[in-house]
Amino acid sequence: MGRTDGQTWRRIPLTLRAVVGGILIGLSAANVWPILLLSVGVPIAAGLELVFLGLYVWWASGVGWPKRFQAERRDFARANPISGGQWGWGLLAAVAFAATVHTAIVLLFRLIPFPAAAFHAGYDFSFIPTVSLKWLACAVSALSAGVCEEMGFRGYMQRPIENRHGPIVAIAVSSVLFLLLHLNKSWSLMAMTPIVLGAGVMLGVLARRSGTLVFCMIGHTIMDVGLFAYWWTQIAGTFAQRPLSETGLEPSFFAETLAFIAACALFVAAVTRLSGASLKETRATD
Repeated sequence: MGRTDGQTWRRIPLTLRAVVGGILIGLSAANVWPILLLSVGVPIAAGLELVFLGLYVWWASGVGWPKRFQAERRDFARANPISGGQWGWGLLAAVAFAATVHTAIVLLFRLIPFPAAAFHAGYDFSFIPTVSLKWLACAVSALSAGVCEEMGFRGYMQRPIENRHGPIVAIAVSSVLFLLLHLNKSWSLMAMTPIVLGAGVMLGVLARRSGTLVFCMIGHTIMDVGLFAYWWTQIAGTFAQRPLSETGLEPSFFAETLAFIAACALFVAAVTRLSGASLKETRATD
């Protein structure tokens, strides 16, 4: 981008720049994997995608050209060091996030019938010859979405808005855009809206509190492995539970509710301790 073009870009309101930049950084990179998968098949595509993701994170985190935007890219990518204390609580928060989303989906489809056809549409892995390769495709699909969407939404979109307007506005904007850009999916029923929006808020809070995108990427990837392998392609099994309107109240529903509450509580506790670990590390280095 030339200096004149850069000045024109700077004249656009910051929030709009952050939204456009986040979408371009996140979604354009996430779409490389489907092209590779359909072009060269799973094993080669998986290897190429891992190389691409490594280069993508390397560049987006502030390395390489253009040098005059390196500090800005590093800030947007939240490329900060992670202490030992942060790793433990961050990984726990990532797992609790994924568990919260999946237990929420289970509870939803105990209240309304599971629309299997809508969830399975567009996720046909029948062209992949073996189960092991299907698992590999699910894992790389999840990793691609987790890395690229977090870099785009919680990094390049949310971070500059945080810097100007604070975390509440930034998390709200990134979460709503995250929701809107998933509404074109076949599974995006109205009843899924609070789950997708809630996931965006949780990831936004995790990014803000930890000061890094690493735990968001891990949590998002774990969540998407479950979505790809279970809800979307059924490689890991089929959801066969019936709504309460057919079964009546039963012990499994109470167990599922408790699992959801426990996952939420664990996420809140881990994020709280993670924030404390970040503060303690900052004070120790002052």
